Amino acid sequence: MAEAEPGLTIGISGPARQRLTHRLIRFGLSIYGAKTLFIRPGSKVDVSMLDGLVLSGGTHVHPSRYGQEPEVSARYDRTRDETDWRLLTEAQAHRLPVLGICRGAQLINIFRGGSLCQDITPLRVNTRHRPLLLPLQTVRLVRNSLLGRIMLGPTIGANRIHSQSIKRLGRGLRVVALDNDYFVQAVESEEGHWLLGVQWHPEYLLYHPLHRRIFEQFVAAVRTHKLNRLGHIEGPAL
Repeated sequence: MAEAEPGLTIGISGPARQRLTHRLIRFGLSIYGAKTLFIRPGSKVDVSMLDGLVLSGGTHVHPSRYGQEPEVSARYDRTRDETDWRLLTEAQAHRLPVLGICRGAQLINIFRGGSLCQDITPLRVNTRHRPLLLPLQTVRLVRNSLLGRIMLGPTIGANRIHSQSIKRLGRGLRVVALDNDYFVQAVESEEGHWLLGVQWHPEYLLYHPLHRRIFEQFVAAVRTHKLNRLGHIEGPAL
């Protein structure tokens, strides 16, 4: 395990109570030398003090965020919605690298003006609607994309723990992965900075080298951004 670098801190948004998924995300980042800060709903953390941001999974984003009323029975956490929205707003202002996982990918899309399909269960044709912790779902990747370069191939096996999906794509985003029913499995920025949202949960697949690369490449982007920012602040060496 790499030694954590002083000053390299990644914020991880989450619910009031930290769960296994968040501990796994923290572990996945620590493997590559990052310290982490868990951010609970209502937190007033100063995003300018972070070097990167992970928007983790959890409860559904309330449909009012994309102009709809709830169509399914679900748990919502409006305080977390508000906190994550602020975190992403400030992260984008500082051009921090951002990784969205499941709910986090959906929030990125909503933040950019997109929408969600609130229940994809009756729309499945080629896939079964059941939770999969193992990487048994086929995901097809866009080769010429950040995610395609990370995963080193045109298809991967991924897990599936979601019942909603991106519907209308947000501004400045591109779809870079689909499942066999053409539901969006990943989006990334078209605007030149490191912004990636994946619909699956790579933190449960840390034993898999390709899924581990998501955390490796994210930390590498955070490190590069940090060094560039320090260089800009401190100026060239004499």
